[in-house]
Amino acid sequence: MSTARPGHSGHLSTVRLFAGLKLRLLVGNLRGDLPRKAGFVFTVLAAAVVAALGFLAMALLRAASPETAADVLTLAYAGLFVGWAVVPLLAFGLDDTLDPARLALFPLRTRDLAVGMFTASATGVWPAATLIVTAGALAGVARGLGGLLIGVVAVFLQFALCLVTSRLVTTALSGALRSRRGRDLLAVAGILLVLLFQLPNLIGNGGLGDPGALVGGMAEALRWTPPGLAAHSIADGGLAGLAELAVLALVVLGLGLLWIKALERALVSTDASTQGAAVRGSGGLSDRFLPDGHLAAVVAKELKYIRRDPRFRVGWFSSVVVTAAIAFSVVGQSDGPVWPVMVLGPAAFCALMLAVQSCNVFGIDGRSLWMNAMAVGDERGLRTDLAGRHLAAGLLGLPLLALVTVAAALFTGLPETIWYSVLCAWGVFLLGLGVGSVTSVLIPYTVPDRLNAFSGAAPGQGGQAFAGSFGALVAVAGLSLPVVLPVAFGLTWVAVLAVPYGLGAEYLGRRVAAAIGHNRMPEILTAVSHPT
Repeated sequence: MSTARPGHSGHLSTVRLFAGLKLRLLVGNLRGDLPRKAGFVFTVLAAAVVAALGFLAMALLRAASPETAADVLTLAYAGLFVGWAVVPLLAFGLDDTLDPARLALFPLRTRDLAVGMFTASATGVWPAATLIVTAGALAGVARGLGGLLIGVVAVFLQFALCLVTSRLVTTALSGALRSRRGRDLLAVAGILLVLLFQLPNLIGNGGLGDPGALVGGMAEALRWTPPGLAAHSIADGGLAGLAELAVLALVVLGLGLLWIKALERALVSTDASTQGAAVRGSGGLSDRFLPDGHLAAVVAKELKYIRRDPRFRVGWFSSVVVTAAIAFSVVGQSDGPVWPVMVLGPAAFCALMLAVQSCNVFGIDGRSLWMNAMAVGDERGLRTDLAGRHLAAGLLGLPLLALVTVAAALFTGLPETIWYSVLCAWGVFLLGLGVGSVTSVLIPYTVPDRLNAFSGAAPGQGGQAFAGSFGALVAVAGLSLPVVLPVAFGLTWVAVLAVPYGLGAEYLGRRVAAAIGHNRMPEILTAVSHPT
């Protein structure tokens, strides 16, 4: 399989090859259209800011006591380690260099391919930013010339630890991530990662412990982990630091060998994404309660999309989780009495988040939208199509909002707020469906292949995706104020009008969208069929 020359010179050739290829990919971003260039420039600037602030924060540890500096550095290195282990999973399907199957036909031995993939991981703006932040410990924690020399080695070992762990995780899970269940697991892991980074803030707001004691306890628990060994080798120096470096080097070497074994297996394993799936019965909820016709067909199709496509579950589940985090944080920050708005606010916010998921209802269809366009035929058919999409969303969204509201009310100890908070949340959600119909025909865009549940738009359509989502968010929030504000100020009887108000807005938005969308169907079809 190999035509590459073995040995040290062969590895150097592989390093130069993969580094050059990765740099060409990066420079190629400057040759695309304006949105792609802007996105690349923004990425470079963001990485530069993170690198500068991270290095400065590490350097400021010099002002703290040695024990505190070592604890904070342990947590920082552990955070980088976890980030590198998880974040590349979210880019799986977007970055071809992460999938070993994309490189299987390269005329390289497995070890040479591993060297090349490691080089690709180390090349780029974010790896450079990570290395700069990691090296900040030399200015903030290292003591004396011996500590500085040990620290230089520790920095590179910590950097190598992050890269090797990242590659091991993506390679070991590459087969599963091509399957639907694997993508579902990825979606849940990504949301949990966001919550993990918010955990210290939530704990501090909840008054669950002294921050200093919390940092010390977490650092003590991480003391003998690989990131803890790297941090303490810099802080300790001397023979103790050398011993910790030796153990860390053995860990990196062991992870590298595991990665090579996982890479060998991934290159000869069957691609699960190409295997046939079991065919289930076509009957469903819509067949039992709706008469046969266009409406029932659209509802059935949308419910199958929601059940099978992880991108739906990502949006819905993340909305609920973010709402729960906000409710916990708000209640934890309140030292006085708990007010009813602490239930109404999260309920309305969750409805707003769920409603924004419907601001591009045609994007999920992609190129297959042409079949819908043929079936619609006229403006009335498009109204029926939108009604089916809204009905499917309501069958899941309305009970979910009721459940979230009841949980928030019980958590705050205000069960009497359930009835009007649920009604307001339902009104906001229905209003959002109407607004989403209009944005779907005015600012349509492609939703990329479902290989990655976190991909928001096709290349070059990021501005459209942002405009559609932000415009829908602002419109729904503004139109919800006539109902939500009076209830928040104590006029709870206004909540009775929330659902009729939302239904009226949904009906009006659907009619307006059908009138506009019927004439713009060719443009909509082109926009949602953008190559990804």
